[in-house]
This record gives sequence, C-alpha cells and structure tokens, in this order.
Amino acid sequence: MAWPDDFGTRFTLFVDTEEEFDWTAPFDSASRSTSAMAALPDGHKRLCEGGGAPVYLIDHPVATAPAAIDALREVVANGGAVGTQLHPWVNPPIQEAICATNSFPGNLPEQLEAAKLDTLTDEIARAFGTAPRIYRAGRYGIGPATARLLADRGYRIDSSMRSRYDYGGHGGPDFRAVGNHAFWLDRRAGLAELPLTTVFTGRVRAGGERLYRFLGEIPRGRGLFARTGMMARVAMTPEDMPLDDALEAIRVALGEGVRVLNFSFHSPSLTPGFTPYVRDAADLKAFYGWWDAVFALLARRNVQAASQSDLIVALDRIRA
Repeated sequence: MAWPDDFGTRFTLFVDTEEEFDWTAPFDSASRSTSAMAALPDGHKRLCEGGGAPVYLIDHPVATAPAAIDALREVVANGGAVGTQLHPWVNPPIQEAICATNSFPGNLPEQLEAAKLDTLTDEIARAFGTAPRIYRAGRYGIGPATARLLADRGYRIDSSMRSRYDYGGHGGPDFRAVGNHAFWLDRRAGLAELPLTTVFTGRVRAGGERLYRFLGEIPRGRGLFARTGMMARVAMTPEDMPLDDALEAIRVALGEGVRVLNFSFHSPSLTPGFTPYVRDAADLKAFYGWWDAVFALLARRNVQAASQSDLIVALDRIRA
C-alpha cells in the first residue's frame, strides 16, 4: 500500500488499554480491575506534549468501568481517540474454556469471535457516541475470520500483527514473515493492516529473519549477538526495549523506507507495579525518558504523529 506523497513519514501510538492482571498467573475472567486508568489523563498529556497522538485500544473491563470511561472521555476531549482491543477471557459472552489457546480470539469459533466483537464494539459506541474504527486482537491473536468480521462492522485499521514475532509456541499466530509496511486486508471495504513495527539492527542485520531463526536454535545465540552489536530484534515500545536500541531501530526503519512507524505500550505501565516493565517510580521515570528521547529523534527526522483521523483520510485517498 503506497501512502500519498504528501502524507510524509509518520508515526502512530496505539496503546493497549486494559485491565490489570498478574502477568505470571493463568488467565482469569474475574481479573477486571482498572484502577491504573486513573493515571491515563496525565499520561496522555505528557505523550501529547512530546508530539504523540495516542489511540487507546480499550477492552471490555475498561469499556464498562465508569471511572475508566470518565478518564477516557477526558482524554478524548483533549485530542485522544478510542479503538478496540479484544481480550476474550474477560469479554462476554464467555462460552469457551479459559486457557492459553483461547486467549487468542482468532482461535475461537467464528460465531463466538463475532459475538465478543459485537459486545465490545457496542459498549464502546455506547460509551463514546461513535463506533470504533481501529482494532487489535488481544495477544495479537488475529485469526482466519477476523478481517471479514472487522470489515463487516466498519473497522478501517487492524493492528493485530506484530512484525517478526511468532506466537505459535503458545497456540497463536506466526508473524515472522510480516514486514513493517502497511497493506490491505480488504481494499474494497477499506480495511488496512498496520503492523506493529519491529526491525533488525546490528552489523549483520541484513541476515534478517532467516539468520534470527537460526540464532534461535543456538543456546544463547540471540543474546550473544544482541550484546555484541551483531544483531538484535527491536520492537517500537518502551517495554523491555532499551532506549539506545530503540533509537537505532528508528534510524533503521526510516532507512528502509517505512512510512508509518507503529509504536505501542500497555496502559497499566503508566502506574508502577502493574506490569513487569514499570515496577516502581524509577521505572516510570525511565519510561517517560524513553518517550522524550524517541519523540526528540522523530522530530529531528521530521516524522510527525498521525492521528486516527489522519490515517483514515489517507486510506480513503489511497482507495479512491
């Protein structure tokens, strides 16, 4: 998919806006606390001041919690946008066994995936007065029916594919062959895929996915290559991605001609103690420092934020 020339090179920030849960425990349909959402308005302000235009992809616990909705309404009033993220284990109707395989919504029977999507889409539309247009499957769990279900419901962008990652060992999809460029899932319906950006950095990064797979078969091979600057896989997120690696990944992505760099993080990371990535105040300070440095590099490279509206207007121009 070729973005319009005057669209320039842009970046997006899609936030997985979700409940808090124990990342080391089994999936639990009763884990629906959303207390970390209280930090969202201040976090949104800081991200926007840095140059971001966040889209908050919200799941069912967030979409149905009054305090969380109030926080999001404040964010929307200050330039934010709301989309959809489907965590099936907390999203009615819950008819499936709660297990790792079924945590990927695309693994569910099509009728059940559709019913969950309808429930969540309707809740978001009721809370915010407009239907969501951007979707992410929880755990990046897109399935064979997902694109059709999204197109039928008027969604315009899916961001369920995490470039260069493989979740097959847990029963999920394999995205190792997916690159960083946007592409059509259904051009007639105007539904595009915008993968989460992930690039290979280092002196032998030209080896790409084939070399990275080979290194995975060698004990500690990937870690050794990353530590010695030979090759690393770097996703566009502050969560478990060192700042220097992220800055180099941005330079690489721009050098490879990626027109839309897609960044992400989990909303509970805005409050210490709710994710493995932000455990205390020092981690939170580093989290915002990461964004400050990333936004500064993007500004120097004249890479501006793309809002939800910017993206959809550009898609309409491409499809016309």
